[in-house]
Order: sequence, then C-alpha cells, then structure tokens
Amino acid sequence: MKIDSENLKKLENLPDPETCIREVRNWLADRSEPPKAYLHVFGCQLNVAEGEKLAGILQSIGYVMTDAIQNADLILYHTCAVRENAEDRVFGTLGSIKKLKQDNPELILCVTGCMTAQAHIADKISESYRYVDIVLGTSPANRLAQMLYAYMQGIRHAQDITVQTEIPEYPGIVRNSRYKASVPIMYGCNNFCTYCIVPYVRGRERSRKPGDILTEVRELIQSGYKEIMFLGQNVNSYGKDLKNQITFPELLREIDKIPGEYWIRFMSSHPKDATPELMDCLLECEHVAKHLHLPVQSGSDEILKRMNRNYTIEKYLSQVDYIRQKDPEFSLTTDLIVGFPDESREDFEATLELVRKVRYDNMYSFIYSKRAGTKAASMPDGISDSEKSARMQELLALQREISITNHKRFIGKILTVLCDGESRKHPGIMTGRSSENILVEFPGDSDLIGQFVRIRITDSRSSCVTGNLI
Repeated sequence: MKIDSENLKKLENLPDPETCIREVRNWLADRSEPPKAYLHVFGCQLNVAEGEKLAGILQSIGYVMTDAIQNADLILYHTCAVRENAEDRVFGTLGSIKKLKQDNPELILCVTGCMTAQAHIADKISESYRYVDIVLGTSPANRLAQMLYAYMQGIRHAQDITVQTEIPEYPGIVRNSRYKASVPIMYGCNNFCTYCIVPYVRGRERSRKPGDILTEVRELIQSGYKEIMFLGQNVNSYGKDLKNQITFPELLREIDKIPGEYWIRFMSSHPKDATPELMDCLLECEHVAKHLHLPVQSGSDEILKRMNRNYTIEKYLSQVDYIRQKDPEFSLTTDLIVGFPDESREDFEATLELVRKVRYDNMYSFIYSKRAGTKAASMPDGISDSEKSARMQELLALQREISITNHKRFIGKILTVLCDGESRKHPGIMTGRSSENILVEFPGDSDLIGQFVRIRITDSRSSCVTGNLI
C-alpha cells in the first residue's frame, strides 16, 4: 500500500466494509439529491463482471448510476492491462476528464483494475494525474467502500494495489443484461505464461466454493436468465485449491442437473488441463453449450515452449481429435498470438498449418504486445512491425476461407438461437448465437430479444449464417 498522505496509519486501520458502507451512506444522505456515479469498464468479460459488482456496491452506498459523465459526482474506471493500447486509452481518458475535476473539485475520481495493480502504473497516476483520488488494484469490490470512507475522512490520492485473497460474495450485483449473466468461478492464475501479466496482478488461483456458485446459478435460472457464462483465467483448474476438491467437469455436471431452459458457457480454457472428462461433459450435458474455446496461441512447439504454455502441438491435436472423433462437426474456436519475440517464418508457417488442420469456426488473433514485468518483455525481438502486420493479415485471410466453408455445414439445419438484439447494419434483422457459438441473423422483431428461437439456416457467410424463424 502506498499513499502520499500523513494519514497512512488511518488508511491501514479502516473499519470493516459493512461499517464503511453505512457511514458513507449516511454522509451522502445529507445531500439535497442522490449523488450520481459514472462507471466505465475496459477489457475482458471478467472485468465486466467485476463492474457489475462495483455498480452494486455504489448503489448500496447511495449512488445512482448515470451514463452522463458530465453529471457525475463520482467517476470510476475499471481498467485492463492485457495490451498496451488498452492502457493508452485509459491514460488518454484520464487526461480528457481533468477539466471535469477542475470545474468540480468535489468530484471523486477512482481508477481500479489490472492496469493500476502494476506498481509503476499506480505511481505514474499518482505523479502525473494528481487529481485522481483513489487507486485500487484487481480486488476493488473488496476495498471500494473503505476507500470512499477514507475519502470522507479527508484522505486524498490514496493507493491500495495489494491483491486481496479472500473471495467475498456480493448479493447486490447489478446485471447489465436481463437474460445473460457472467459468473466468475475462480480468480488468479498459476500458469505464468511469459507474455501475460495476469498472475502478477491477480495473484494465484483461488476457487469459489461450489455451493456459492450453485446458489447463484439457481437464482439466475429462477429469475429467467437464459445464458450463464462461467469465468476464470483457467476454468479447467477450478477446484484444485479447495479442501474438498471438485473438478471443473464435476461442477458442470452438478449445474446441469438444475432444471430449466438455459445454456452454460465458459472461458478461458487452458489446453494443458483440458481432459477427456471435460470433452465428455461437453458432449453429454444437456445445458452445456456445444462449443469449446481452446486457446492455442501458436502452432510452433518452440514458440509454445518460450511462452511457457506447457503443452505441445501433438498433445493439443490429440484433444481436438478426441472430441472430433465423437462429433466431427463440433465447434472449436481459439486465440492466436502473431509476432511473439523472434517468431521465425517457420514458426508462423506452423501456426498456419495448425489452423488448416483444426479448421476453427472462428479465432481471436492478436499481434504480440509487450507487457512490462513479464519474461517475454526482455526477450530479443528482430521482427519488424510491418512483418507482424503482414502475418496477421495472412492468418485472417486463411481463417476467412475456412469460416466460409465451415458455415456451409449448417445450411438446411435447424439451430436453436438465443436472440441478442437487432443488427446494427440491417434494420428488421435480428442476431443471436447458437449453442455452437455461431452468429445467426434472421428477420424478426425486438419481442424476440432474450428468447430462444429456432432458425432454419438458408445461407452462410464468413462471419455468420442466415435463416428464418420456424
């Protein structure tokens, strides 16, 4: 913990969160109208889920959420550190709101998340963005009420970027959707991939108790939620740290017993822990979506070794073969990093060959981004930016060809689709995803949003399939 204030001792001995919530609520109640809070979340789905918890805490304190930043009494940015451009966006945003603080000195500015969990970033904010009042790391929901209490006591420019190891439950989550919900099942990571900052900012793996997860999921299903996404840095490791161990597939099978009309999805899934038990669970469970996102990152064993991924392409392909032998059309997607330090042309060709063999329905590909504090950041890298960009375009072109062919297999079939909303480009056309995580477009109206519909597929493109309601 670091703070540029004489009140360090006071900050270290704050009351418990419940007391702080009560005291801050009383403090805010003296205002003529309820204070407004603006919350913006950067980055991954886990960050979005944490944002829902932060919104719940702010509302429990007495804030009313607003989308109008200029009207806010508190601004909270929950940040991401996976790629450099995400950090650049946050710094640009902090610069742009300086005038809001100048115009309203009582405005509370708070920055949290993976980005601020890095000591050098937190220090930069304290030194260059002195108008930021509170800096928290990756467990902001654990400490937000206490830091607001500290602000109420006159403490400014406070930092607490320690990783909180306890996993409190939050009954007051403010869901962003009425039919899709994210449920974190574990936090942290033990893998230490050489390109990834996550283990350093989120700590070691910590699993939620299965009973807490089951209770939350039951409540969501009873409330009418249709899709529940389990989140974790590596969901396949779920339960290994619990006293009474339970595997991730065992958790999925317990959830699958809950009656109702819903799907379970999950991410991310690490190949080193993707067992036949998990594959069988995907194929056999009624409510588990028929899709697996299995990030491979590279098709080169040499690159995988330097990434510290702890599997080979041979092992990865054996996992693909296992599930494809049982269901040849099973939907697979992946993550790929292009331009890892000193990736040779031969390494990249191995990635292209892997994509040709597996024939993913879709992929999420990224040009390598150096992260300070990771081992890969100090590796020599002789690849030019132009070469990395050229390789990325080559990979994307290959995936487009494969997607065009893959999507044709759905023509003439009937897919169950969870309707998400109207197409931005085509009025009157609704969009949604099938159990296989295939994007589907079809004529319809807004009454269908949040419902399962059956669509007969009539055509396909590289990005989606199209059809008509049955």
